[in-house]
Amino acid sequence: MPIYESIFLLLAALGVWLWLDTLKAREIGILAAQRACADEGLQFLDETVAGTSIRLARDDNGQLKLRRVYAFEYSDTGDNRRSGSVTMLGHEVEILHVRPHLYVIPNPHETLH
Repeated sequence: MPIYESIFLLLAALGVWLWLDTLKAREIGILAAQRACADEGLQFLDETVAGTSIRLARDDNGQLKLRRVYAFEYSDTGDNRRSGSVTMLGHEVEILHVRPHLYVIPNPHETLH
């Protein structure tokens, strides 16, 4: 078998592995985001996450793994959209971020400029 065919088959196999591994990590990210929204009484919108970045990183044991960041949207009132994210290191949830809600209620005796 010529070297170019071997390289092509190796790259194709690597691409299939990356695709399947990413699907598995994405499913774990969706479940984590759904669970976090349910725990906080929030509505998980669109029932999905969207990949925003992928890069190599080391875990606590020094092993090289893929770090993937997924964004998702949720609603606290049912008529708005807020952003959250879930960071995966390999197939483990590393960080799950649901942005805090800040409600500023002005004092009735103050004027806003």
